[in-house]
Amino acid sequence: MKKQTVGGLPGKVLGMLADLMLKLQNGVITPGQLARFLKKENPFEKGGFSEITAGWEGFYKKFFGKEYDFSDVVIPERPNVGRWRLLIIADLTLEQLYAKCKEQFKCWRWTDDDLDKKVAWNERDAKNGAYAIWVKDETEADENLKDLSANDIKSKGITTETLAEHLIHELKYFDETGEHLDIKNVTLCAGSRYGDGYVPSVDWHSSLDRMDVDRYYPDSADGHRRSRQTVS
Repeated sequence: MKKQTVGGLPGKVLGMLADLMLKLQNGVITPGQLARFLKKENPFEKGGFSEITAGWEGFYKKFFGKEYDFSDVVIPERPNVGRWRLLIIADLTLEQLYAKCKEQFKCWRWTDDDLDKKVAWNERDAKNGAYAIWVKDETEADENLKDLSANDIKSKGITTETLAEHLIHELKYFDETGEHLDIKNVTLCAGSRYGDGYVPSVDWHSSLDRMDVDRYYPDSADGHRRSRQTVS
């Protein structure tokens, strides 16, 4: 007896799709688990991304006292070449992030004004929910992006860390290693802009043993000023 099909799909497959929709509606399967399944990952496997997202939940609980569930955060495809680190970005203000860094180690910034009012544009933000990005897992910013200004980065269509993303990156790196990013060079946060058009930057000022949040003109570039490419 010929199997019944609808639109070229066997009835059994349609039944499974209907069951999947019901499970999504009832929360038995989360959108994040479905996304991992579509990427041919085991959505229920302990370890892998589930272990990483749990680690990030613990990070935000430890430093900010906030309970997050990142099981639904869609993990972008990891680049095949090089070492990459996954960052999960939650909706926290720049003032909260800077203050938390200052609790852990010495910090300096170029202005006493509210950073959230100073920064007028970000390539991405977490206002509509947490998200994940990949960045190079290196102490120094990307070697291949040295001598490129923020305007050069924009004209080439390269996506790079925002100021919020880099402060989270620094805090997570310090929590894991007790060390700091940007010991020899400066990370140009070309994914953000201050209201006057200048570009935020972050580096570790070794002689003063502190993290500096500064700014540069969007057309300026040199070999020690480098952005960090992101994949989202």
